[in-house]
Amino acid sequence: MDLALTTTFRPSIPPESSLFHRKTDRPIILRHKWKWQPQTSTSETKGRTITMALKKAKIDGVSEALNEIASQNLDHAPARRRVRSAFVNAQQQLDHILFKMAPGDIRLEEWYETNSKGQQIFCKSWLPKPGIRIKGALCFSHGYGDTCTFFFEGIAKHIAAAGYAVYAIDHPGFGLSDGLHGYIPEFDGIVDNVNEQYVKIKSKLQ
Repeated sequence: MDLALTTTFRPSIPPESSLFHRKTDRPIILRHKWKWQPQTSTSETKGRTITMALKKAKIDGVSEALNEIASQNLDHAPARRRVRSAFVNAQQQLDHILFKMAPGDIRLEEWYETNSKGQQIFCKSWLPKPGIRIKGALCFSHGYGDTCTFFFEGIAKHIAAAGYAVYAIDHPGFGLSDGLHGYIPEFDGIVDNVNEQYVKIKSKLQ
């Protein structure tokens, strides 16, 4: 066996004092040798730095005009909002069960709230159709790289059709909210913003 793939761990405390009481003197086999291979998108030629951007692949089934809009830099919110506005109708026509089977007569509302850092935060709600008693409220927080305006759209409509009010926001840097796309300077800031926005929403419901 390649010695580079094995290592042995012997703790300084007796095994019987371990929380799980398991032997720890057996070799731990590492499945891969990791090699760091830095990659860069810049090159230096005669003292000059050349930066190259890869051209985005075209989206099948949409017009050249929409492809042109989708190909722009989406690092900042204004560009992301333009793309979303251009693709709203195309999104609803996607051959996906969440869109094909979404209930109708759901009341939708979209708006922006300014958080304590001065960022415009995108908010959206889905409410049952008029005349239906609301059983409760659900606040949705999306994951990394996601948004509340795509696949969750179909999920939210089903929840609203069951009699619940659904509220969601895009985290700073994601979806239609302000901030550099995908950049999270600190996760505590994300949590603080979620609390801040849902406190505002709760106050409107009372």
